[in-house]
Amino acid sequence: MRIECTTRLECSPERAWQELLTPDLLRYVAAPLIRFEPVDPPSLPSTWSPGRYRVSVWLFGVLPLGRQWVGLELPDGEVPSGWPRRVRDNGSGQLAKRWDHWIEIDALPDGHTRYVDRVDVDAGLLTPVVWAFAALFYRHRQRRWRALARKLGAEEAGAA
Repeated sequence: MRIECTTRLECSPERAWQELLTPDLLRYVAAPLIRFEPVDPPSLPSTWSPGRYRVSVWLFGVLPLGRQWVGLELPDGEVPSGWPRRVRDNGSGQLAKRWDHWIEIDALPDGHTRYVDRVDVDAGLLTPVVWAFAALFYRHRQRRWRALARKLGAEEAGAA
């Protein structure tokens, strides 16, 4: 089942792209609903690079939801140019057999950013439940992203 959420971020697409490539952003936008703890490798890099990362997933930081593979891909190349730009998490885990998450960042005419989360979920018989939770989670993520982007956009305006 597919979830697709689109939002406007009040920062430049370049700044949104830079933030997207950091595990710190994942921690921020997922909190406090979900917490990810690295398993393999034992710590996450400061900047994502293509590869597979095993994480433990915790609901509200206390209820274990199992382990998940984050399968990071940069389909437009490691140093993409132009817009839109995409990142793919072709993941899977104990709960979801397939978690195919595409993120797209695009430039808007006013210099701000269009941000899209597109996720295909397959959890067998649990797919409707996992899909419902994922729909809630991605709306939460975008709400947190918008709050962060307002701060980033204010920083950019102050630097100009």
